Amino acid sequence: VQLQASGGGLVQAGGSLRLSCAASGRTFSYYGMAWFRQAPGKERVVAASISWRGDSTYYADSVKGRFTISRDNAKNTVYLQMSSLKPEDTAVYYCARESHRFSDFVGPTYDYWGQGTLVTVSS
Repeated sequence: VQLQASGGGLVQAGGSLRLSCAASGRTFSYYGMAWFRQAPGKERVVAASISWRGDSTYYADSVKGRFTISRDNAKNTVYLQMSSLKPEDTAVYYCARESHRFSDFVGPTYDYWGQGTLVTVSS
């Protein structure tokens, strides 16, 4: 499985960006997906995740109400729409695939990672 993240860039505070993560293979729809982010000097943390059905989502408190995760199984792609961006959203964003297919979205683990895309929010 290969995950290709794209869509990062430089944006002013208050602006928007949409990240995309395209997955290879035929089993994309079987797995939950997530976006993690890692700010300079900090650990990687989950920003948002979505179940394999797409009917359950999770958001970190820091992004709730501003970010929206979605998926298009026909295109093998997961998205992260980011709005009202803040300088503290500056990070490398990674997409990831859950380890287990058809999981119940409780305590997921992730075993495949994209290469990361840099988001820089200027003040």
